[in-house]
Amino acid sequence: MEPTSLILSVVSIINMGILGILIAIFGNMYGKTRAQLPLGMIVVAAMLFLHNVVGAMAYFSMEHLFSNEIFPYMLGVGVAELVGLIIFLKITLD
Repeated sequence: MEPTSLILSVVSIINMGILGILIAIFGNMYGKTRAQLPLGMIVVAAMLFLHNVVGAMAYFSMEHLFSNEIFPYMLGVGVAELVGLIIFLKITLD
C-alpha cells in the first residue's frame, strides 16, 4: 500500500471512531429524552460514518487511481473533518 493511501485510510478510520462515539452518545440522549434533535444528529453522524467507510475502502482498493498531486487536497479535507469532529465531540461531552 502506498504511504499516501495508508495515511488517508488512517484518517478515515479515526473519523469513523469519533463518529461511532458520537452516535453512541446521541443514541443514549435519544433513549433518555426521546427528543428529535439527537435522532437527527444520529442520522447525520451515520451518513458521515458511511462516507468515511466508503472513503477508507476506496483508499485501500483503488490507490492506483489516486495521483500524488491530489493527495494534499484529499488529506486536507480528511484532516479538516477530523478537527471538526474532535471539536464537535468536545462540545458534545461538555
